[in-house]
Amino acid sequence: MRFGLFGTGPWAQRTQAPALQAHPDVEFTGVWGRRPEAAKAIAERFGTRAYDDVDALLADCDAVAIALPPDVQAPLAVQAAQAGRHLLLDKPVATTVEGARAVTEAVDQAGVVSVIFFTMHFSRESADWLAEQRAQQGWLVGRANWLLSVFADSDSPYAAYAASPWRREKGALWDVGPHALSMLLPILGDATEIGAVRGPGDTVHLTLRHDSGALSTCSLSCTIPPQASERSVQLNGHAGKAVLPERSDLGMVPAFRRAVDELLAAAHTGERHPCDVHFGQRVTEILCMAEARLSA
Repeated sequence: MRFGLFGTGPWAQRTQAPALQAHPDVEFTGVWGRRPEAAKAIAERFGTRAYDDVDALLADCDAVAIALPPDVQAPLAVQAAQAGRHLLLDKPVATTVEGARAVTEAVDQAGVVSVIFFTMHFSRESADWLAEQRAQQGWLVGRANWLLSVFADSDSPYAAYAASPWRREKGALWDVGPHALSMLLPILGDATEIGAVRGPGDTVHLTLRHDSGALSTCSLSCTIPPQASERSVQLNGHAGKAVLPERSDLGMVPAFRRAVDELLAAAHTGERHPCDVHFGQRVTEILCMAEARLSA
């Protein structure tokens, strides 16, 4: 399948581009970015072509991988879907309900397939753990902590993303909140009630009631001190307690390659992927509701 890459930032350079270049079932057609010089540099590094026109790249590919800020991604995803291209998108799909719904409508109308790169769903250990817990009934309480030092530690592995304007503007709710929700919602069910309070820095605490009757909390931060960093998920219920195992430090390239595999499979079968734009839209809707609670 011919893939075009849209985006030239650290995420595109470190994850999408190397995964597309190395995938045996992908032809890495080319890259487009808002900075032509950066697109040229990526193209030279990964042996592909830099495009200066979105439509030209869409005309030459079958699918697109997008590594751009969410509110740049959303209209570009609509354009790609309307051109009949499959979508491998980043999270969140958009930061407005209208933006997310526009992507979903375009995908449904065009009949293309979509996958959202919620990273935990494509890292082998966390994906296996998630499948095990979904099969287990009787969970009563869930907790997800995504407390990172993106902006607080220049030596953090996430420091390369600290210069991202949209992350600084939107904060942890929108940056790491999608990760937490992507782990809790498939296990505990859709959120029917949402509460939110602000803490120090960009820290946010969410409370959710799920349609299963279970309750959950999410503590989110990109400004936590390095010594307080934590990424964890825990479930408690009739079967006891389940804790997400720590992820091996294998990087995101293998995870993105698995996302490509699953997009290829969905395109072959025509079946919707569990992490498609419909799920991505619901995550955006929940985050928008949380943001409204914070502003009330």
